[in-house]
Amino acid sequence: MGHEVIEDVEDRDGNLVVRRKIYRTDDSKFPSGYRYALHYGYTDGRGTILRYDNENRTPGRHERHTPDGIEEIEFPGMLALRDRFTTEIEDLP
Repeated sequence: MGHEVIEDVEDRDGNLVVRRKIYRTDDSKFPSGYRYALHYGYTDGRGTILRYDNENRTPGRHERHTPDGIEEIEFPGMLALRDRFTTEIEDLP
């Protein structure tokens, strides 16, 4: 099974980290064709502020994580989801 790195970036500002990992894959666990994690959160134990990922135990499941919990989302496409993540974190602390 092959995969291609589309984006693998980590930016830190003090205790805040933004990570964007996007891989194109032909792994059947990821029917969208992408394995990804778009993460914004703290490194000092305060946890996740916002994360989008496709969880690998349930093929085809896409999730949005916040301090309030996890919700399943519809996958709008990789570029649209990346843009949504980038826009959302602009308005977060």
